[in-house]
Formats: sequence, C-alpha cells, structure tokens
Amino acid sequence: MVKSNKLILFLWFGLGIHSVSAQQKLNAGNGHSHNDYKQQIPLLEAYYAGMGSIEADVFYRNGELFVAHESSEIAPGKTLKKLYIDPLVAFFKDHGNHPYPDPKQKLQLVIDIKEDYEHVIPKLLADLKGNEAVFDQQINPSAIKIVMSGAVPPAGKFKDYPSVISFDGRPANQYTAEQLQHIGMISDDISHYSVWNGKGTPTPADLEKMKAVIAKVHAMGKPFRFWATKDSPNSWKELEHMGVDWIGTDHPALLKDFYQNRAKLEYTSPKPYQPYQPSYKSDGLKTKAKNVILLIGDGMGLAQIQAGLSANFGQSNMITIKHLGLSRTEASNSDFTDSAAGATAMATGHKTNNRYISVDSTGKALQSIPDILAPYGITSGIISSGDITDATPAAFYAHQLERSMTKEIAADFQNSHVDILVGSKRQSFTENPDQKLMDKISGKGYTLQKDLKGFVASNVAKQVVLLNDSATRKILEGRGEMLKTSFLKTVELLSKNKKGFFIMAEGAQIDHGGHANDLPFAVTEQHDFDRLVGEALKFADQDGETLVIVTADHETGGLSLLDASYRKGSVRGNFSTDDHTNIMVPVFAYGPGSEAFMGVYPNNQIFYKIIEAYRLAKAK
Repeated sequence: MVKSNKLILFLWFGLGIHSVSAQQKLNAGNGHSHNDYKQQIPLLEAYYAGMGSIEADVFYRNGELFVAHESSEIAPGKTLKKLYIDPLVAFFKDHGNHPYPDPKQKLQLVIDIKEDYEHVIPKLLADLKGNEAVFDQQINPSAIKIVMSGAVPPAGKFKDYPSVISFDGRPANQYTAEQLQHIGMISDDISHYSVWNGKGTPTPADLEKMKAVIAKVHAMGKPFRFWATKDSPNSWKELEHMGVDWIGTDHPALLKDFYQNRAKLEYTSPKPYQPYQPSYKSDGLKTKAKNVILLIGDGMGLAQIQAGLSANFGQSNMITIKHLGLSRTEASNSDFTDSAAGATAMATGHKTNNRYISVDSTGKALQSIPDILAPYGITSGIISSGDITDATPAAFYAHQLERSMTKEIAADFQNSHVDILVGSKRQSFTENPDQKLMDKISGKGYTLQKDLKGFVASNVAKQVVLLNDSATRKILEGRGEMLKTSFLKTVELLSKNKKGFFIMAEGAQIDHGGHANDLPFAVTEQHDFDRLVGEALKFADQDGETLVIVTADHETGGLSLLDASYRKGSVRGNFSTDDHTNIMVPVFAYGPGSEAFMGVYPNNQIFYKIIEAYRLAKAK
C-alpha cells in the first residue's frame, strides 16, 4: 500500500497536475471572503460580490454551531445554519441547482473549526442532512463545496467522514493518496515564507519559496491559499503572479471591482514597434526654427506615457527626446482644465475659462499661432485623429464661447489662416446653417477632400480634408495609419513653402480611453501617437531646421499603474476618475531652440516659446 501511494504521488508531481494554472487570470470567483461573519451583512456582501470562497469560524455551544472569532463574541441567533447554510440552500435552489446565476461559477464554504471537532462535525452533518445534493459534489458536480479548516481531525481520520465535507490541508504534511482525496484545498500562513508587507514585491529568495510551495500543492492536484496576506490591490496582483488560487480579502466588493473590469484595465501588446533613433545633429541648436511641429496627445500624462512604454517592451519615441519640461495646465476659472482652455493657452498664449475656444475669459477673440504666422508667409496645418471641430484643433482656427458649438466652430474656419485641415465631423461643415459655407471656403482657394486617398494623391497647397467619422474610429477598431498618413502628406505639401510652416497634430483619443477608464483603448492610442512622434523626429533630422514639441493639454483618468512588465509588453492600471486631472504634463522638445522648453511653466508659455523659436523679424 505504501509503495502504491508513493507511486501515485510521484505521478502527481511528475506530471505537474494542478487545479489552476499559474498563468491563469483570476477573477472575483477566486476571492476568499476571510472572516466573512464580521461583514456588516454576513454572507450576502461576499455572495453578491461573487466570491468563490466564503469563510466562517465556528464554535460548538449548547448543541448549536455559532459563528464567531472568539468564544467571547458568541451571540444568540448567530448560528452557522441561520447565517450561511439555510440562505445558501435557498440560493442554490433559486438558481436551478447552482450556487450562482451563472452555472459555471463555483462556490465553497470554508468552515474554520475553532475547537472541538468531535462535536462540530457531527452537528454540521446534522445541519446539512437532507441537502446533500446542495453540498456534496459527488452527488452533484455543481454543489457548494464544504471545506473544514482550523482544528480539523488528524489526516488519518479523514476517511471516517462522508464526501459532503472535505478538509483544508497543510503543505508541510505528508498525505497519502487516499487522504488527498478528502482534501479540498491546501493553505498556509504567508509568514512561514516571507516578511513581505504587501507593498512592492517580495525579495527574490522569498518569492522563490512562495512559488515553490504553490507548485508543490498544484502538483498534488489541489488549489492553494496563503492566509495572513495584506489586503490591497498590490498584494492581490502579486499573489496572482505567484500562482495562488484563492485571494483572501476582508473587502469582497473592492476585490470584485478589482477583477470585474480587468479587460479594460490591463493590456498586453502582441508585438513591439521599433522607435526611430534621432541623430541629435540639430537638437538644442541656438538657431531659429524654420518649421515647428506641435504634437498634442490629448489626455496624455506621465502614466499614459509609461503605460505605452511598458506595453511596447520598454521602447518609445518620446523617451529618445533629451530636452523636457513640465507644463502646468490650470484654466482661468479652475485648477482643472479641459481641452478647450488647455489648447487655447497653447494656441494663443492666454489662459481662459474651461469650454472657451480661443477667446479670453471675457469672451474677446484671440489670435492663434496660424493667424500670427500668416503675415510672415508661414503656412499652417491642423490635424486630428478625431473630430476636427473638437476643442483641441478648434482652438487653432475658431473663436467660440462654447466648445460644443461645432457648426459655429466649422463656420469660423473660413476666416482662419490654416492652410490644411484634416479630421472628421464633416457634417459640421457640409450641413452647416450657413448653407454656403463650403462655397465660401472653396472661394478662398481650398480644395475639399472626403478621404485620405484623395488627399494623398493631391498636390494642392490649401485643402480641407473632411473625413467620414469611421475614418477616425479608434485604433482597436481599425483606424490604421490615418494620423501618420495625414501628417506625412501635410508635411510634404507645407514643406514646399520656403518661409516655413507650423503643424499641430493631435492624438485625440488617448483622452477618450481615459474618459472610458479603458487602458487598452488609451495605450493603443498612445502608441499610435508615439509613432507619429517618431515620424516628426525623422523629418526634423532630415530637415535640420525643424523644432518638434510633444505635450498634452491635460491628463485624463487619474491613471495609476499597478503592474507593468516591459519584458512581457504588459501593463495593468487603475483610474481614479473619468474626468481630467490637474496633474502637470510633460513637454518634450527636439531640434533648434529645444532648450527653451525645459523647466516648469504654465501651459500658455508654450505659445511664447514657439513664437520665439521662429525669431520673427518683428512682433505683429
């Protein structure tokens, strides 16, 4: 018999059979509601949070099983049967003989025996009598598993108990194959392996010890749980990385939230893109800039940049730029800016109220960069990977008191000095209350294009490229290289002007990902924008007289990164808001005059630094 048991254990270890793969992603069903009876509403809080494991400590007193942590806490009426068994039976029957409405979701009730198993287990079996189909998985595979923990009988006695209950084992114990059949899971105190406090990561040596015990238990074909772990998002994700099957928590609702939307909070890139490597030949030169390219990643803060960097396996065009500063984004009427006030500050040099488009806080129209440069013969192009009448691009050609006035914004274009305009929201122009708007725009020498194919094939100096809204759908839905294509063609056309050009190109939808609290959305848009940065740097090197500025109007979402691996190209984050924050945003600068963008300054100073870079003959 002993040889047979050793052979079975050898096969378990050798084949590496286990219940949950160390690589499998956890969800709320892997939550273990520790000391659940201490919740304000025992059972129900954990149950409605979708916990897959719920724990209750019990004492045997006067013929009943009372739920309590200490004997002094025993209270009349708080019995295991009343608080847990009877409600679970009712749930099970209500859901068609399943623990949860989702037939695939499992549930176990862990009963921690504080003392006296000789009385506790018989009383439990009596309380379960008649409901074996609810709790015995040998009768019904969907049944709620009962796992006895704490002061359990010796392993040699496991066989004396019916299949309706199983036991919580310990990894240091040596179990026979027969005893393992009665074990529902294996648990241990994390302090036996590490003094890790749940912050950061364990030491490599401790981590190896923890992984080793988990692997040992998985090789036995059993799920594993550490107890006495810290109860925080960082510890939850680190425990998942180790490969545990149960995450202990005293906050089931928070753990549910942590896992519920994980598809929107983590991203792994399928493959990296290669950044452009600048030559730095013109970088930092104290000469005038003939051309300026301003790239605005809408909603892009440092966390979004770091997320993009990690997801691109530690590579990024932005981080190749050596000169950088920080922009303070406050609006006139709030410490929190929106895109309208933020872009207006950069486009005009004036702080203004939120929602205002290139008018000051009193409503007076302001000159934007294209208006100021036009008298010097410098041409301008405005590009967006979204709605061209939205706040950021609009600030460079329109003047309105409300950013949502898209048709009024479109009508303002006829009086602007922008030579090339590229983006979507065509209907704001073509279905404008001014039915002659497009004729007026054409009368000023503009050619209308309705798709990128026509734009790329043209050689006309002045164009309005009004795309279908589908052309600016998000990257994850197939937008492709719309931003890169628009930028390269605009550069090609404007480069023909010997006096220079100004281009503002916006990565519009990083912001959308932040508002949606959707990390894959935000990161893939940031990658698209970063590729644009690479194209701008490449042109700046080829040209030698071009200043490239990369910044944001504000940060969106209050993104923090809980986990990231540049080795795996993966990132996991958390959003604190679905709105903008007032966190400073970075300003990267490359080319002649780039040193001026170092330091910390208000966002409207970007305007003055751009104008200064051109070294215009006289102020206008």
